[in-house]
Amino acid sequence: MLNDLAALYANSPGLFAGSVFVLGLVVGSFLNVVIYRLPIMLEREWRSQAAELLPLETAAVPAEIATTPNERFGLSTPRSACPACKAPIKAWQNIPVVSWLMLRGRCASCKARITWRYPMVELTTGLLSAWVAWHFGFGAPAACALLITWALVALTGIDIDHQLLPDSITLPLMWAGLLAAVMVGAIDGSPIPVSPRDALIGSIAGYLSLWLVFHAFRLITGKEGMGYGDFKLFAALGAWLGWKLLPLVILLSAATGAVLGILMIVLRGRDRSAPMPFGPYLAAAGWLAMMYGDSLVSGYLRVSGLKH
Repeated sequence: MLNDLAALYANSPGLFAGSVFVLGLVVGSFLNVVIYRLPIMLEREWRSQAAELLPLETAAVPAEIATTPNERFGLSTPRSACPACKAPIKAWQNIPVVSWLMLRGRCASCKARITWRYPMVELTTGLLSAWVAWHFGFGAPAACALLITWALVALTGIDIDHQLLPDSITLPLMWAGLLAAVMVGAIDGSPIPVSPRDALIGSIAGYLSLWLVFHAFRLITGKEGMGYGDFKLFAALGAWLGWKLLPLVILLSAATGAVLGILMIVLRGRDRSAPMPFGPYLAAAGWLAMMYGDSLVSGYLRVSGLKH
């Protein structure tokens, strides 16, 4: 049965991409939960650890962070509910994208607005997943690319909201890249996984390169230009893509960040000194390098005249 299904997907790229699109919508719904709840879980954990050393004034603790005795809060508990009226969300109200459209973006109980971001994350995850499936075809590279894609979507959402790249996502992503390099190894015609040597060098080079930039910038300016989560994300990308694509990733992310930063300053009057998360740019650049890294490098070399 499984062999027949694998053969069907291998011979039907459209069917495979369509099936992965539906899977991506479901995963995107879960990623919404991760993006919202994981930072709260981490904040509660940090406050609990700090409370063991220093008394904390509960008045200064945000409502969503505050805990009560014996309260459980995780990715699966408590049940999802409307932020406004706390009415539990029923199964039919939690169908990715479809439920939001059926409810016209409002809670079924109190009619409070439901942010457009939820269906956007679901749809984006579904489309990116289908793109990956179509690009790689059925096989191990597609499975690896989907794992990377889903992790990058979650990290992007969390970093935009909290300027935080949690170790609970970046480190498993890095170790998964190293493990895939050992267990699967390099596959002809696919950028992922890479060889164990390239993965190990890539993870080390990814971390150390941004670590050195961070400390050089701090010595020169007295300010911190990025967070340690950026180092770990770059190390994870190095573990999956190898060291050869890291220059492309950092150039794409830096260029995109600079352009969007200037646009926000000019169009929105953003304070130049206000911190801006770098993780989303790293994530987008890493995803593009995974999908089209060799083509981008070859195109640049031809345009620059370095390759004929």
